[in-house]
Amino acid sequence: MQREDWQNLPLGQETRYESTYNPQLLHPIPRSVSRAQLGIDGAALPFTGADEWWGFELSWLNHRGVPQVAVARFRFAASSPSMIESKSFKLYLNSFNQTEFDSAEAVRATLEKDLSAAAGSDVAVTLFDVEDPVLAVQAPAGTCVDKLDLETRVYQPDAGLLKLAPGAATEETLYSHLLRSNCPVTGQPDWATVSITYRGPQLDHASVLAYVVSFREHQDFHEHCVERIYCDLQQLADFAQLTVCARYTRRGGLDINPLRTSTGEIVFPGRFARQ
Repeated sequence: MQREDWQNLPLGQETRYESTYNPQLLHPIPRSVSRAQLGIDGAALPFTGADEWWGFELSWLNHRGVPQVAVARFRFAASSPSMIESKSFKLYLNSFNQTEFDSAEAVRATLEKDLSAAAGSDVAVTLFDVEDPVLAVQAPAGTCVDKLDLETRVYQPDAGLLKLAPGAATEETLYSHLLRSNCPVTGQPDWATVSITYRGPQLDHASVLAYVVSFREHQDFHEHCVERIYCDLQQLADFAQLTVCARYTRRGGLDINPLRTSTGEIVFPGRFARQ
C-alpha cells in the first residue's frame, strides 16, 4: 500500500525520459519519516554510516559530440537530511546523455554539486573507467548462514526472532544472500546480500537467518531496512562493535548499498557477484 506522503514520487509513474541536463529531476525524501518509526531522532543518530550508490549507465558528450561513459560511485552520509528517490536519480543521470561537457571532471563536479544540494549535505562522487580493476567482483567475508537447517513462515520483520547463543563473547562477520525487501511505492522486490559484523555476545546463527528471511514481504526503502536491522540488533545486546551493510542488486543501472556502524569507520565490502 502506498503511503500518502509518497504518492507524488516519480517511482511507479509513467515518465518522459529527458536527455539534456536537468538537475530539477532529482527528488529528495526526508530520512526522518521512516526513522520516526524506529524511534530515531535525527539529531541524535545511534550510528554513523553512509549510503554508497554505484551508477553503471552514466554517459555524456564531449565537446566534439562523441559519447563518453564512466562508472560512478556516490557516497551519501547517513546524517544527511534527505536521501534521493531512486527513479528520480535515474532520470537525472539520463539527462546527461545528450549534454556536452568539457571533461569528466566537469561531469563529476556537476554531479557532486547537484546531489549535495538535493541531499542537504556533501555527497562525494568518484568516476571510474569502465575497465578499472576496482569494479572486479569479490566474495563476501565471514560465515554464510544461508544453508543452516531452518523452518520459518515469518515474512514481516520480527526482532523477536533474534537470539543469543550460550557461551563466551566473540567477534565475527555473518552474511546472507537471502535478504529481500520490497519497494514501498511500487511493491517491486529488492534483493541484497547483508553482512553483520559484531563484537560482543554471540548471536545464534539460525536466528539471524530467520530474522533476515522475515524481511521478505516488508515494504521499505533499502536505507531504512538496514537501519531497522542495526537497531534491532543493538536492542538485543549491547554489542561493543556493530556494523550492518547490505549490498542491493542493480536496478536501472543503479545499486544502493547502505552501511550503518557503531565504530565510526565506514569501510564498504567489495562488489559481490549479483551486482
